[in-house]
Amino acid sequence: MSKNKIFIFDTTLRDGEQVPGCKLNTKEKIELALALEDLGVDIIEAGFPISSPGDFESVSEISKIIKNATVCGLSRAVEKDIEVAGQALKHTKRGRIHTGIGTSDSHIKSKFNSTREEILKRAVQAVKWARNFTDDVEFYAEDAGRTENEYLARVVEAVIAAGATTVNIPDTTGYCLPTQYGEKIAYLMNNVSNVDKAVLSCHCHNDLGLATANSIYGAINGARQIECTINGLGERAGNTSLEEVVMVLRQHKQLDLYTAIKAEKLNPISRLVSETMRMPVQPNKAIVGANAFSHSSGIHQDGFLKDAQTYEIINPEEVGAESSKIVLTARSGRSALAYRFKNLGYDFNRNDIDVLYAQFLELADKLKEVKDEDLQPLAEAQKTKQQ
Repeated sequence: MSKNKIFIFDTTLRDGEQVPGCKLNTKEKIELALALEDLGVDIIEAGFPISSPGDFESVSEISKIIKNATVCGLSRAVEKDIEVAGQALKHTKRGRIHTGIGTSDSHIKSKFNSTREEILKRAVQAVKWARNFTDDVEFYAEDAGRTENEYLARVVEAVIAAGATTVNIPDTTGYCLPTQYGEKIAYLMNNVSNVDKAVLSCHCHNDLGLATANSIYGAINGARQIECTINGLGERAGNTSLEEVVMVLRQHKQLDLYTAIKAEKLNPISRLVSETMRMPVQPNKAIVGANAFSHSSGIHQDGFLKDAQTYEIINPEEVGAESSKIVLTARSGRSALAYRFKNLGYDFNRNDIDVLYAQFLELADKLKEVKDEDLQPLAEAQKTKQQ
């Protein structure tokens, strides 16, 4: 496997499902898991088995049907959690237990009323318990974004020595700036003696809108797994958006990093997740929003009609979206109006368009968007004048 591949760990079915109102039943989880596998996701985090009988069933059933991706179950650093995760994954072809504990002083003192040394021991023990069920163990250092780097390096080194094959460095609260998160990954790559024995993973939250940027900076500095969700769903402000990191890496080839994701399936799976989880996608969402390839400003429309690349860096077909749209509003120009009339079958000259444009602006000031049925009467009236 190339050292430049970025493994995509999708947690739509676990972290994404934590969004209020997005609870999934087993049948829905199976449908989405199959779609994620078809998309090319490397690891599917199917759920948190000990959290409920329904989640246990979902992880168990998904583990039976997924053939190519790794199926992952979450647990706390608690022996019973880990045992239940192991049981839920017993039928899988490739199973991973994802266990861990908070490592920031905030978590150690406020959440656990513990000490750094005690947390270090619990982290190592959790990995050892998980290794009884699978050779593929991922450890998460919760709130790593606010964990002091020297202590974090000690934890990472210890859990790798205990058998962790992936170590997750979460920016749990979405606190880090991209440079800070990138420097944290770089510090671990340079100061953990056995880091070559495991994969470092980015799990960034979007509380400050920096999840995608942080994940990319993590990958640039040596992380080789990114944890993300379709449409950026997740706790609070959401997780890193899968479609965004995939397309950032595809667009910036100079980074020499790639994923196995089939980009043409991004918009179809976005719609499937939105419908299944009953969570609309905001229109201006990058890559998969309804307006991602729409143009309404006259300056933009004129440039786009001359050469699409003036205002689009991604071909919509590349990500499975419908073709680009010219949306007519009061901000639109003559070239967009002429283009729309031509699509409707009218070939007006420049003088005709000047006359029609004045009428169009009057209409556009009254409507949010001028549609084909609004233009038709104007075109027919102008055509009649010409006869």
